[in-house]
Amino acid sequence: MSDTVTGRCFCGAIRFEATGPETFACYCYCESCQHAAGAPVVAWATYPRSSFRITQGTLHLHRSSPDVVRGICSECGSSMTYQNTKRSSEIDITLNCLDDPAGPELKAHIWTEDKQPWMEISDDLPIYPRNIG
Repeated sequence: MSDTVTGRCFCGAIRFEATGPETFACYCYCESCQHAAGAPVVAWATYPRSSFRITQGTLHLHRSSPDVVRGICSECGSSMTYQNTKRSSEIDITLNCLDDPAGPELKAHIWTEDKQPWMEISDDLPIYPRNIG
């Protein structure tokens, strides 16, 4: 059984793979993710940066804040990756870009202080007002 995950953007112009398993996976409610994805929450899985590679197309890199670079498809606008200079050895990949988004095991809800008031969290995962740690 391979620990390699694969995925793509919405239009299929970009394909990628990462060797796992993921080191962490969570739901993020931060304002930045909400704006970047156009959604109230984004589910992310974290992989070693060295294991991630684009296998088709070119990922557009957008510096969304001084420490953060987001990977986006310039064709369809899919928000695909998140890289923070404070965690330079890791890359976060949106679960819905994975070919098997149900694979990673979600561990927590983070940045819930930015959660939309009409969003309800109804599972038993740990809840953090900001990031973990």
